[in-house]
Amino acid sequence: MRPVRFVALGDSLTEGVGDPAGDGWRGWAALLSGGLAPGPVEFTNLAVSGAQSGDVGERQLPAALTLRPDLASVVVGVNDTLRRTFDIQAVAARLDRVYAALAGQGAVLLTACLPDPGAMLGLPGALALPLARRQRAVNAVVHALSDRYGAVHLHADAGEWVADRAMWSADRLHPGERGHRRLAVHFHALLAGAGLATGPAPSADPEFPAPTRAASLRWLATAGTGWVARRCTDLLPHLLTLAADELRHRARGTSSRLDLRASAAASAALAALSLPEPAGPRAA
Repeated sequence: MRPVRFVALGDSLTEGVGDPAGDGWRGWAALLSGGLAPGPVEFTNLAVSGAQSGDVGERQLPAALTLRPDLASVVVGVNDTLRRTFDIQAVAARLDRVYAALAGQGAVLLTACLPDPGAMLGLPGALALPLARRQRAVNAVVHALSDRYGAVHLHADAGEWVADRAMWSADRLHPGERGHRRLAVHFHALLAGAGLATGPAPSADPEFPAPTRAASLRWLATAGTGWVARRCTDLLPHLLTLAADELRHRARGTSSRLDLRASAAASAALAALSLPEPAGPRAA
């Protein structure tokens, strides 16, 4: 029997950050791979921390295509929203190219929409709202493209797991082991429902105790400070500009214009791909 080939593309979420295993990371995709089939599964994780949609298309996609996967997960976009160069039309075009290339080889696509990073970080409203609009735009594009290419799509942007701190690691942006297991369980259920996963479902029960508060503080004081510093040099000056614009509109009572502007940008990005405009806000 030929092994099922599963290739994962994306950023730190798919790399497994927050779910340590030895000297590296494990993560939801590795946990999911064990339940795809009762027989052998060839799993390759191409995801890299910090990757944006452009990195997936330029670096990860060529490697994925050489592997000719049966199943390919593409979960990316949060890092795009955290950059001053964010451009939803460029993100849409890149994702469309990646999805089309993998689906064109016959791979089943696995996609997800993701929570708003500003809310996850607990940023003040004026700083969080611009990031929320960006993430909603990315999610709208991912929804539309997932429909276009028949992807198995997970709505991971809302629900009790987002607000449950036990699901998240110390940095508040990456799931901990429990969160990665929750994602793997949900993805497996979707695949099994479509007849695409025939192995046992991943366990939702963690193998390891949750990090202590002291361990979390150590992470924030070491690796976490570097993570924040790298993003501050790129995003923070631009985010402060966006926050100032947010406060001006709030004072004038015209905040709705910013929402309409972001929605129009997502619609234009999809129109450029000859896709239907995104639907309105989805009910929780």
